Amino acid sequence: MSDWIKFMGTAGARFVVSKQLRSSAGTWCFFQGKNILIDPGPGTLKSCFSREQVLNPENLDVVILSHRHLDHSNDVNVIIEAMTHGTFTQRGHVFAPSDAVNGYEPVIFSHVRGAVESLQVLKECNSYRVDSLLFETPIRHDHSAETYGLKFYLKKGCVSFITDTKYSKGLIDKYSGTDLLIMNVLLKEPFPEKDIKHLDLKTARYLVEGIRPRLAVMTHFGLTMLNNDPELLASELTKKTGIKVVAATDDLTLELDQVL
Repeated sequence: MSDWIKFMGTAGARFVVSKQLRSSAGTWCFFQGKNILIDPGPGTLKSCFSREQVLNPENLDVVILSHRHLDHSNDVNVIIEAMTHGTFTQRGHVFAPSDAVNGYEPVIFSHVRGAVESLQVLKECNSYRVDSLLFETPIRHDHSAETYGLKFYLKKGCVSFITDTKYSKGLIDKYSGTDLLIMNVLLKEPFPEKDIKHLDLKTARYLVEGIRPRLAVMTHFGLTMLNNDPELLASELTKKTGIKVVAATDDLTLELDQVL
């Protein structure tokens, strides 16, 4: 079976999530024979079963949190319970930043930690392996919680997820060599009066032009993106950069054999 990515939800930030204008479920990947769930936000468990092709969380091998914010982590404990068959079967691997596991108000509860095969704390510039699956966290993102993006090294190429972050030129260097770039683009334009540590359409363009992937995908949309037609904005970005950019929709599936 070839590798694929399913965008179970494309909602970004609290207003789109709280109104459920888009689903806030996570992103399910099938890489190197492993089922991986990234950032299981509110409604992820229900979304797994409310589709024609059920994505059974009992079949998960890996759960990854990019950071602790609720739109990324709300369903993580119930997903881990499902992965470990109600915590009765020790299986699966969980990866998360330190502040999602330790310290004040950890979002991964203690009662599920012992049920997994491994719980590893993400750190900057580290690599991680589960059998043949290899990924790294190339840089700590500039966000209001400890946050990491992901860079997967697959047989078909390199797939990177630039999750919530303020733009910096360092992102271009650290995510270089990416074939498929997935970016959380919350804003159409920045709010000058507020330091919102998220990408906007202009800084997304900087990343696409600097990294030069074969395909770029925008997701995790806030209200200003949804109100201005993400698909149209992606088309405009394609024309400006000369690189194909698409806007993810809920339930979009990318077959890597077809896009890389």
